[in-house]
Amino acid sequence: MLIVLIAALLGPVLPMEAAAGEISYRTVENIPYREGAGVSPETTKSCVLDLYYPENVKDYATVIWFHGGGLTEGKKSIPEKLRNQGFAVASVNYRLSPAVKSPVYVEDAAAAIAWIFKNIGHYGGSDRRIYLTGHSAGGYLVLMVGLDKHYLAAHGIDANRIAGLLPLSGQCITHFTVRKERGISDKQPIVDDMAPLYHVRADAPPLALITGDREQELLGRYEENAYLRRMMIIAGHRRTTLDEIPGKDHGGMVDPGLDLFLRHFHEMDGTNAPATSSPVPAGQR
Repeated sequence: MLIVLIAALLGPVLPMEAAAGEISYRTVENIPYREGAGVSPETTKSCVLDLYYPENVKDYATVIWFHGGGLTEGKKSIPEKLRNQGFAVASVNYRLSPAVKSPVYVEDAAAAIAWIFKNIGHYGGSDRRIYLTGHSAGGYLVLMVGLDKHYLAAHGIDANRIAGLLPLSGQCITHFTVRKERGISDKQPIVDDMAPLYHVRADAPPLALITGDREQELLGRYEENAYLRRMMIIAGHRRTTLDEIPGKDHGGMVDPGLDLFLRHFHEMDGTNAPATSSPVPAGQR
């Protein structure tokens, strides 16, 4: 209870409109997920998340959303399509390049995920129903933390406890900002320990990859995801899927991509979509 009281003091609790099924939601803003001994005040101020959750539901699922922006820009926000869905949404700020360098932003993502695992029960949620998603750079963070187990292991958490990884147009080779930090062109592909492809493994959580049209996506993003899917299957993983959204570029795929996210989420979670959910448009499966 003390954690809840502290979180409430750190940010205003905002009542939300009740959704279908008479579920009501609250948002707690700017909860610090990195603090304590050895953490600078600047880091604590930068590393915050907003938690939007159903206040009259128990053991609900939580979706952790990481914003895009090439690891150099962007800020937390909760996509409208993820609201009023019966689950909680945690939207995360993480430190950005060039103020920090690789792998700090991945470590921040892991710290935020670990905070949810350790604290969501205080808000009524289940730590067995935690899903990760995000667009572009956010999708890259999802894949890095979900596939390279050492980031969450630093917080005493097995990455295999994640219920599902559902990145939208995530980079699967070494991220172009990581390469830029090293003086490497964004047109020079690299696969090393900062690439999700480097960490393919059979025992990873369920993985749903979603991209835009291969002819309109950013720098071969569809092909990267297709290669990750193939290598996960070759490694023995049996729960990897890939959706390509025809006619949508890197930015335009987000809205229909969230529809696909919701479909995959409910399949993984074994739940039914609320009546308010948008149907998946025809031809995008």
